[in-house]
Amino acid sequence: MNYNTTRTHLILPEYGRNIHEMVNHALTIEDRDDRNRAAEAIIVLMGQLNPHLRDVNDFTHKLWDHLFIISDYRLDVDSPYPKPDRERLAEKPDRLQYPTHKIRYRHYGRSIEMMIKAACEMEDGDEKTALTETIANLMKRHYLRWNRDSVDDSVIEKHLRELSAGKLTTPKNFDFEETADILKSQRGTNNKKKSSGKKKHKKRN
Repeated sequence: MNYNTTRTHLILPEYGRNIHEMVNHALTIEDRDDRNRAAEAIIVLMGQLNPHLRDVNDFTHKLWDHLFIISDYRLDVDSPYPKPDRERLAEKPDRLQYPTHKIRYRHYGRSIEMMIKAACEMEDGDEKTALTETIANLMKRHYLRWNRDSVDDSVIEKHLRELSAGKLTTPKNFDFEETADILKSQRGTNNKKKSSGKKKHKKRN
């Protein structure tokens, strides 16, 4: 009895052993025309076994690439596409560069710091004032997601001055959104998410 542990390694396991054996057989066909016909038949079978690939751009191109990969790039047939390059496919992707910027107050997030920076660069006027007020209320909302109890508006004012190096302050007549209203809206949003999740769960059942 043959066990998988004693058989040859499957280069692309998603196609199964039969496809790999067909490709190995195609490698032994000496007549080029017969070999081309065998390759085209294998491509059709590969497409039928992996219908999900039909949603991928250049579906047929990908199948031909996989055919050559399964053959260890040894199959010599007339492909409608350039033969894939072994070295290029073996190349490792460039290492992702992660942001190294330190966030002073993590509960506000990087987006708030970017908004504050943009506001600081604006000329004084109604537009800058409106943006500063929006930032202040956003900071309060973010703070209340981190600390569900409460927050003193003076704390938000203090953090706004610190993050803007003293360049941004809210107008004297500015009123923050009420803490109770913010918490109520956040609870409403969370309840909607939970309700939506339950409905999806029911549909799956």
